[in-house]
Amino acid sequence: MAGTTLPSALYGLYQEQIGFSELMVTVVFAVYAVAVITVLLLVGNYSDEVGRRPVILCAMGLSAASAACFLLEGGLPLLFAGRLLSGGAAGLLSGAATAAVIELAAPGRKARAGFAATAANMGGLGCGPLISGLIAQYTPWPLALPFWVHLGLVTLASAITWFLPETVAEPKRWPPLKPQGLAVPPEVKGVFAPAAVAAFAGFSLLGLFTAVAPSFAAETLGVHNLAVAGAVVFSVFLASTVGQSLTPRIGARSALPVGCGVLIVGLFLVASSLVTESLPLLVLGALCGGSGQGLAFRGALTLISDAAPAQHRGSTISAFFVVAYCGISLPVVGVGALATWLGLREAGLIFTCCVMLLAAGAGTYAARHRPAGVVQRP
Repeated sequence: MAGTTLPSALYGLYQEQIGFSELMVTVVFAVYAVAVITVLLLVGNYSDEVGRRPVILCAMGLSAASAACFLLEGGLPLLFAGRLLSGGAAGLLSGAATAAVIELAAPGRKARAGFAATAANMGGLGCGPLISGLIAQYTPWPLALPFWVHLGLVTLASAITWFLPETVAEPKRWPPLKPQGLAVPPEVKGVFAPAAVAAFAGFSLLGLFTAVAPSFAAETLGVHNLAVAGAVVFSVFLASTVGQSLTPRIGARSALPVGCGVLIVGLFLVASSLVTESLPLLVLGALCGGSGQGLAFRGALTLISDAAPAQHRGSTISAFFVVAYCGISLPVVGVGALATWLGLREAGLIFTCCVMLLAAGAGTYAARHRPAGVVQRP
C-alpha cells in the first residue's frame, strides 16, 4: 500500500519536470482511485473463488510494474500508466488481503487481526509520502530511489506471501470471472449503509491530504521541504491507525458516530488552517481528522466483516472499499477543478464544509440506527 502513495510528495517535482496544472495533479491521483474501483467491481469477489494468495501475488506483480513505469520517467503517459497499475494492485489487495489476514487469525484473535489488516492499509498509505519525501529531500535521486526502495519491499512481501497457507477452503483453478458490482448479502445491508457513508466522508479527508496538502503547504504556507510535506501527509494516516487502535475500547457500533464527530472537528481545524495560513493548525487538523476517520473506518469494517457470510466476505469487503475509494477520488477532482477557478485555499474551504455536512449526516444516521443482529467482538 505504501507504493500507492509514493508519488504524493513528488507531484511538485513532476509538475516542474513535465509541466501540468493543479487540476492535472488531482486527475492523476483520481486515475489511481478509478483503477481501484474498477478492479473491485470486476474482480472484488475473485479471491473468494480462486483463493487469497494468488490474488495477493498478482497484486504484487502490478505494484512492481507500477514502480517500473515511474522509474522510466517517460512523461505524463507513463505517470498515468503507473497510477493505473498501482490502483489495480490496491484494488486486488483491499478485499483479498484484508480477508486473508482476518481468516489466518485464531478464533480468539479476530479483532486483533482486523486491526492488523486496517493498520497495514492505513500505515502503508501514510508511509508512502513519508518515505518519498525524505528520499527526495535528502538524496540526489528524488524521482528514482523511492521506487527502487518500493521494489525491494514488494519483493520481500511477495516472498512472505508465497509461504503463507491458503485460507479459502476449496480454491478453484482459474474460474470464470463473475463481476457482481456492488452486490451486498441481505444480512449485511443493515450495517452497510451507515458504514459506507462514514467511510466515504473519512476517505475524502485522506484524499485531500494525499493529493493536495503538499501543494497547499508549498503555495500557501511557503513550506518547500519535501520531507516536511511528506510528514504532514503521514500524520493523517498515523492518526488514522491510532484511531483504529481505540475502536475496541469504544465498541464498533459506537465508533461510527463518535468517529464522525471527531472527523468534523478535524475538518474544522483544517479549514481554520486554510484561513489563517497556519501549518500547526493543518497538522492538528490532520491528527484530529485522521483519528476520527480511523475510529469510523475500523468500526465500519468490523461490523461488515462480522455480518458477512464467509463465502461472501471478500466481495462484501470489496464493495465497502468501492464506496471508500469513491470518497478518496471524486471530491479531490472537484477540489482540483475549483482550485483552477477560485484558488487552492477557497477550493479547500468549500471542500471541508461539504465533507463536514456529509460526516454530520453519517454520524447522525449511525447514532439513530444502531445495527441490530451483529455480534460485537470484545
